[in-house]
Amino acid sequence: MKTISNWNEVPDFDTEEDEHEFWSLHCLDPRLIQSSIHSPDSRESTTITLRFDPRMLSRIKRIARSRFLNYQSMMKQWLAERMEEEIRRSGENE
Repeated sequence: MKTISNWNEVPDFDTEEDEHEFWSLHCLDPRLIQSSIHSPDSRESTTITLRFDPRMLSRIKRIARSRFLNYQSMMKQWLAERMEEEIRRSGENE
């Protein structure tokens, strides 16, 4: 069984069968898995202040509640997703 030590070694799969076949012959290096786990640590966080229109904040909170999420966590998730999108987009233009 081949051990995957870099995410770039995992191909895009056309079908679930292709994915099944790949993973039946490969496994992830535990260090790769561990490096992918982000455990929030208060020492790693910085508190900031953002000012929102009260109606916008109410809408954000309503969306978060409908997804059973904390609104601040959901906003951080949105920002992280957008940041990744921007990074990918800027990388494509180079």
